[in-house]
Amino acid sequence: MSTELPEYYFRVRENGAFVFKVDTQNRHRRIEMDQIAVVNTRNGEVKPHGNRTLSNEDMAAIHDWLEERRDLLAARDIDDILRAVDTLNHTAHWVQTRAEDGQLEMVTDSLLMAMHDLRTLLVRKKAERLMRED
Repeated sequence: MSTELPEYYFRVRENGAFVFKVDTQNRHRRIEMDQIAVVNTRNGEVKPHGNRTLSNEDMAAIHDWLEERRDLLAARDIDDILRAVDTLNHTAHWVQTRAEDGQLEMVTDSLLMAMHDLRTLLVRKKAERLMRED
């Protein structure tokens, strides 16, 4: 573990984070975290906490974190989709090899509707991409 603490701490929450400035240079030699802002990952909005004015250094650190966080979330989205492909494959194998009639009755309609919806969207999006390429 590193002995150096970061200058900023981002407490992740849905759609963003609370931003804290980390202070270890106090007379009690304790770690203190002072909230300086709230950041929204969806729209990039940064709201200073209270009446605080954010420095250029603060804003640069927040924007660096925001860019890294968006990249991480995008990578997680793709990973989730690839896991869904694996799940579909496992489901197909289950249906073919182990599913009993009662189990199939419980899931067939829901699966068919979800797969139809997904297929419709995928075909439409693929057609749009092909039209743009022409």
